[in-house]
Amino acid sequence: MKVLVAGANGNTGRLLIQNLKEDGHEPYGMVRKEEQKSTIENLGGTPVLADLTKDVGHAIKGMDAVIFAAGSGSSTGPEQTKAVDRDGAINLIKHTENLGIKKFVMLSAMNADDSSEASGNFKVYLDMKREADEYLRGTELDYTIVRPGALTDDEATTKIKVGEKVERGEVPRADVAKTMITCMQYQNAYHKTFEMISGDTQIEDALKTL
Repeated sequence: MKVLVAGANGNTGRLLIQNLKEDGHEPYGMVRKEEQKSTIENLGGTPVLADLTKDVGHAIKGMDAVIFAAGSGSSTGPEQTKAVDRDGAINLIKHTENLGIKKFVMLSAMNADDSSEASGNFKVYLDMKREADEYLRGTELDYTIVRPGALTDDEATTKIKVGEKVERGEVPRADVAKTMITCMQYQNAYHKTFEMISGDTQIEDALKTL
């Protein structure tokens, strides 16, 4: 499949490009800056210049699936978080729908539906993730919303735990990337929102339990 990764220059985004290529897909990495293009090429992807806050139709056209892995994080300030994590995501979703592409995988965050224990910029981050997720769930897309626990840079184990709610825990970014890619190909994962941490179940088997 031709797959566009928004946020391709981020830590998880780069892993997505690399794993998509290894799995035989055609990854396209959406980046904002000319100097970021070589990173995507070195990982085996095709770079596409586009800004989530503007028209992204040219980046999505011709794709079979779209993965949103962009994120301002909670350290860039509320305005940037709103612009990327909510408005940028919704902008990408709208263009995906308008072009008739069905598969959309969203990288969200654990506890996005309940930010009551969070504060400051992190609360804004969770709230923006929740609003973007809610918008996606209201579409006709074959979406999957993946909400990992604390991300680590450990090597992949390919063993996870998933559920509508799971206890707080960690998970390697590499396993999150592999899970998001697998979601595109498992109809059982369509129209689902789930949390994930490291566990004892192989990714494919874990997704069958959703």
